[in-house]
Amino acid sequence: MANLLIVGGGKMGSALLGGLLDRGAHAADAVTVVEPLDDRRKELEESYPGVRTVSAPELGLLDEGGEVMRGAVLAVKPDQAEGACRALGVSGVRRVLSIVAGVPCQRLESALGGEPAVVRAMPNTPALIGAGVAAMAGGSFARAADLAWAESLLDSLGTVVRLPERNLDAVTGLSGSGPAYFFLVAESLIEAGVQMGLTHEVSRTLVVETMRGSAALLAETGRDPASLRADVTSPAGTTAAGVRTLEARAVRSAFMEAVAAATERSRNLQR
Repeated sequence: MANLLIVGGGKMGSALLGGLLDRGAHAADAVTVVEPLDDRRKELEESYPGVRTVSAPELGLLDEGGEVMRGAVLAVKPDQAEGACRALGVSGVRRVLSIVAGVPCQRLESALGGEPAVVRAMPNTPALIGAGVAAMAGGSFARAADLAWAESLLDSLGTVVRLPERNLDAVTGLSGSGPAYFFLVAESLIEAGVQMGLTHEVSRTLVVETMRGSAALLAETGRDPASLRADVTSPAGTTAAGVRTLEARAVRSAFMEAVAAATERSRNLQR
């Protein structure tokens, strides 16, 4: 029997599975994936030998021992989350880490029944390559051991921060949606390079490596981004001309409004 269920074998569920196995945090035969699609179950079994897959939660899937490690990860679509929790509750699962967007702990707790330990997390898509960031929050009945268990799982996807649940909508608007903002910037810069006479391949290489290096510089130096930007911006120089144009077009304000809009949308999804 398994000590971990992963409910949902899609991109995020399989990313978590792969991360846990790669780190040696779980043995393959200690994980069961609940996935209703036959073809997807076959793919998972071929990609992760030793992992068991089933079509639905059932009694006896989780080992009765190993209480420290036992629990389920909920990685389904938002409209499937409460139904999946009801099935988990019937099958005896009392601890759940949810990586489902927009579904608060209270609704998952009600669906599970009783006083289950629910931890809600918001990872982002770089988690697919182990380079994501996730914020997590405990529900009404989650204790320190439950939070530690959830964090040990999320570690396989990248960086983890703990926050009150009321802050998770802002996390969704910032880091959950954030990769799309960066991809839009990259898309625009690549196109700009092409317009200035570069080939698409060269422009893409320059943009991707500039973004990679800039992120590393920001992370590794710990310096404020405004300070690093000032280092690049010589008075009356080329960078100053470019930044002046961006500021004139209210790019800074546009990003702030984008995060606010995504945050509000996350709040609305819960109503």
